[in-house]
Amino acid sequence: MSPNELSYVNHRDCSRVSGERPVNSGLPYPGSLRLTLLAHFNSFQVVRTRFRSNFMIIKDNDFIDIPTPAGPMRTYVLYPVAEGRYPGIVLFSEIFQATGPIRRSAALLAGHGFVVVIPEIFHELEEPGTVLPYDQAGADRGNADKINKELSSYDADAEAAVRYLKSHPKCTGKIGSMGFCIGGHLSFRSATNPEVLAAACCYPTDIHKGSLGKGLNDDTLGRIPEIKGELLVVFGRQDPHVPREGRTTIYNALADAGTNFTWHEFNAAHAFMRDEGARYDAAAARMVYAMALDLFHRKLSEGDLTQIQGSVETRH
Repeated sequence: MSPNELSYVNHRDCSRVSGERPVNSGLPYPGSLRLTLLAHFNSFQVVRTRFRSNFMIIKDNDFIDIPTPAGPMRTYVLYPVAEGRYPGIVLFSEIFQATGPIRRSAALLAGHGFVVVIPEIFHELEEPGTVLPYDQAGADRGNADKINKELSSYDADAEAAVRYLKSHPKCTGKIGSMGFCIGGHLSFRSATNPEVLAAACCYPTDIHKGSLGKGLNDDTLGRIPEIKGELLVVFGRQDPHVPREGRTTIYNALADAGTNFTWHEFNAAHAFMRDEGARYDAAAARMVYAMALDLFHRKLSEGDLTQIQGSVETRH
């Protein structure tokens, strides 16, 4: 691989991810270590060669109340100021809603040429504009909201956010999603919508045990065959919310369904991309953002490089 090559490690490209799993490494499948090392290398190449010249001034103070079956959903909208139309990304937050770290994540994405919306995921349970604190009281309240909201409302909210983005005058209509923690699950689940072409799912909780929403009985694993876009799935190996067995359950379900996905594990804790608190790992977060931006630029642009490459026969 040349120093300037923009490489993307894909689950279906078995020659790129083959390799022996070190004994007692905690890696759920052969090739995990190599995926992480390649991600480390590629993040430096991608940031240096592709995105640096594309930083943009953004508008970050718009919001709209989007109608949903459960009532209006306060949604924050960020987009480049420069004229033109850009792909859209639905950014799903943690249980604390649109906190400073989440808004900074949205600004990072928008600054690379995307229209980004942050829906308040508990809009029917909390007053508009509510941000829960990063403390035990905030966590308890957010976790209570998580299981008091109907599963169908999560899906309706995601569909409403996608519809809004597709109608936005600055948006091309090509849509992706990204999320953290419960938002990682919502991003994963949103990919069952064929209009979501790419989803970056950062340490998604509850998928492995089907415990999202009221009744603690979601069907996300069973709906994996509906996913037609490409997934980027990221975990911290020291995340107590999704232990090794849980990660293996998710990985196997994706592989068995033939899903187009990449899988990356880091020696990091839960919420390692949140840029507040002791768990923040800036180096790992940078790698994940680089991979996510590469995914969105590939899948949400006018052409899809992976599809083009796959459709051309190379003779040697």
